[in-house]
Amino acid sequence: MDCQKDLFSLPDDHHYLNCSYLSPLLNKVEEAGIQGIRGKHRPWETTPDHFFEDSNTLRSLFAELVNAPNAKDIAIMPAVSYGLATVANNIDATKGNTIVISGEQFPSNVYAWKRFCNEHSCKLKVVNPPEGFEDRGQQWNERILNAIDSDTLLVALGNIHWTDGTLFDLKNIGAKARDNDAYFVIDGTQSVGALPIDVQEIKADALICAGYKWLMGPYAITLGYLGPRLQDGIPLEEGWIVRKNSEDFSGLVDYEDDYQPGAVRFDMGERSNFVLVPMMIEALKQILDWRPQNIQAYCEQLTADLERGLPDYGYQIEDPDWRAGHMFGIRLPASVSLKTLQHQLDEHNIHVSVRGSAVRISPNVYNSEQDITMLYDVLKDVARDA
Repeated sequence: MDCQKDLFSLPDDHHYLNCSYLSPLLNKVEEAGIQGIRGKHRPWETTPDHFFEDSNTLRSLFAELVNAPNAKDIAIMPAVSYGLATVANNIDATKGNTIVISGEQFPSNVYAWKRFCNEHSCKLKVVNPPEGFEDRGQQWNERILNAIDSDTLLVALGNIHWTDGTLFDLKNIGAKARDNDAYFVIDGTQSVGALPIDVQEIKADALICAGYKWLMGPYAITLGYLGPRLQDGIPLEEGWIVRKNSEDFSGLVDYEDDYQPGAVRFDMGERSNFVLVPMMIEALKQILDWRPQNIQAYCEQLTADLERGLPDYGYQIEDPDWRAGHMFGIRLPASVSLKTLQHQLDEHNIHVSVRGSAVRISPNVYNSEQDITMLYDVLKDVARDA
């Protein structure tokens, strides 16, 4: 695919390689939000159907993206922490005594399990990467697989590691989790939208994904797949809209004990947000049109020279077989000062992030060869001058 920068409002003198932090808005996503705001000028035009139709469209789009069996397997939530708290609230604590996570995992996918372990007297098993850099990704995956056994209650991971893009083998990890009757829970925030994922293939019990990064949507909306083992659970809220027959506004005083089918029961209150939901719909339509495999291929091709050339200047990058193309970490030579590098990046309007011990590079389809060349030149010059 070609560069898609013309669909955004990005200035030419800034090189935004930081989608893992916050994506820019597509112009049409911005327009959908504006139209949503303007809709409240004429509130009589918002009918009861509007509380359901866009939400159902959004479920269908996300279900297609992650290959969920049914749109009703998708819940609309405000944040990943909300989704993970929902999962933690509905797992059977008697199935095991340990929860397996990766080292330096994103906090939302750690705090929920720390609390769970404190409340249920189980153990958090943290699997750290090897000390050396050679075969790091492969060895890390092997360690995670080895950590899963008959005592494992749940495995909680990202598809990739959020600090440096290390790729986790979800298919094999999911299979081993299921073989040991353990739950398998994925935070897909840093991968879904730019990297193909299939919840049926990886045997996930839950996949929770914030919308404001690789899904190209607004802040404060999250989408979650919750599988059959969780769908009879108890939601965090008791919203009216997730109850059976809530479509009939005239009958809302006929209180229902039953929920809507599937994962819909886990929706947040006011899930029909008439600004955020239309924005998220437009974003997902565009991603499905581009297709995640094409986005991944574009990012890999765009950064190929950078990844091949930087080791010559002392930088370390994970082996291509064990990292994502849309996000990867660069570890600096010992002689390079992070403060000096950050100053040079700022001087040239190059936007990246530092997470853990890595400088995190996360391009997307709005980036061009010029953006990568500018970054490459700065990294080379800083290393030469060190």
